[in-house]
Amino acid sequence: MDRRNFLFAAAGTLAFGAHASEVPDAYAAAFEASRASQPWTLGYAGLQQDAAPMPLKLRGKIPSALYGAYFRNGPARHEIGGQRYHHLFDGDGMVQKYTIGPDGVSHMGRFVRTQKFLADSAAGRPVRAAFGTHPPGAEPMHSPDAINAANTSVLQHGGEFYALWEGGSATRMDPRTLDTGELKTWSPEYAGMPFSAHPKVEPDGTLWNFGVSSMAGLLSVYRIDARGALQNAVTLKVPEMSLVHDFAVTQKYLVFLLPPLVFDRARSEAGETFLDSHVWKPQLGMRVLVLDKDKLEEPQWFTLPAGFVFHIGNACEDRGVIRLDYVRSDDAWHATTGLKELMQGKAQTRTDVSVVVVQLDLASGRARQELLPHVSEFPRVDPRVVGRRYSQVLLAERVDARAGRPGFDSVLRLDVTSGKADRYRYGADVMVEEHVFVPGTRAGEAWVIGTALDLKHRSMLLSVFDARRLADGPVAQAVMDRPMPLGFHGILVPNT
Repeated sequence: MDRRNFLFAAAGTLAFGAHASEVPDAYAAAFEASRASQPWTLGYAGLQQDAAPMPLKLRGKIPSALYGAYFRNGPARHEIGGQRYHHLFDGDGMVQKYTIGPDGVSHMGRFVRTQKFLADSAAGRPVRAAFGTHPPGAEPMHSPDAINAANTSVLQHGGEFYALWEGGSATRMDPRTLDTGELKTWSPEYAGMPFSAHPKVEPDGTLWNFGVSSMAGLLSVYRIDARGALQNAVTLKVPEMSLVHDFAVTQKYLVFLLPPLVFDRARSEAGETFLDSHVWKPQLGMRVLVLDKDKLEEPQWFTLPAGFVFHIGNACEDRGVIRLDYVRSDDAWHATTGLKELMQGKAQTRTDVSVVVVQLDLASGRARQELLPHVSEFPRVDPRVVGRRYSQVLLAERVDARAGRPGFDSVLRLDVTSGKADRYRYGADVMVEEHVFVPGTRAGEAWVIGTALDLKHRSMLLSVFDARRLADGPVAQAVMDRPMPLGFHGILVPNT
């Protein structure tokens, strides 16, 4: 594909119309009205300024294997100029840094100074389109990076640190100061093409990632070596392109789950938001695309029962059978409706969520899946087993499905081969974010680190667990006396 067509594909990733909301402040008014009676709204109120450095109060002793920095990313500016975004995925990204060392823990957070952030800040209101919001009088856009919110995850690779988003370029940042740098271009031909927020780094340092250009129906695949150099990039035409957020790797294959939430170009051209330009087509089922790493342009397809997926935990293969796990819901309600209602201060409790274990038989073309009843999200595995044989998956889980609020109250270590569960429940007044595995310095040793919002005390908790004994509770916990917006994904970058 030549450069001209690449640029067209990149520009067509999102809808860029100047559609005006009929009641631009209705979301802000509804959210504000709910705050007094809905304590959970604290996690989605958002910030208007960076979070200055602050020491945390530490209980217990943090293992030296975790000395370094725990970075997290997520939407943090949900409102500007009295106009609130209509979807959780729209807010401007803030990278938070928990510095961990022998003297304790400190925290800081800075907004990523993207083109979008700077343009909206200068105008004093949203002027750039977003995933689920068309601001009144929005500027017409011709590049995904003009609306890149850099609000989903972070990546440390090849000596560089990035804030990542779904539909545009990776944004360089200084991991010491959290200053924003330039956009990353992996090659001139792929300048401005989407680089997803869920890259997979294999144990040998090889990084795989993808990007979706919905308007053109394209899936781009990147292979990057441990030094950060692009080794290969391939772009495939995919019929009825889905909303694809994550993927998995094995030693030989890449695996994509395509839920039947399909991009409709006509809706986009009519002025709908990128989200509302998708149509639910359950008759397609959950399509599974498998690519051989050495034959990326020769796809193999499987079909699973219709359902929706954001995140995949891991995958591996054994004697021609791929096994993977993902978090499934019956339909796309959480993406299309639930996360809109959340921004209005409304929370419905739905339990149609399961952890699913899939087997794909490459020889026969047959696929089957087993559902494990855990209302959960944000699956993570030990980085040493990415794409390799595994059994343990870490998740944020909601034990009390009747809580009447969104989010999770527990951290769960689930054996996806036996179904055995080990969990720690923070409590009904705590909203749990993603936790991650961190390898220890001794054989068989691993730790779990993660954050949570304590609604009762209006504080953040940074907790460390022995990965083998979550139920025993934190071995160390740092408390910050200020709440922060709930985010998405993080990484621990150890001192070297």
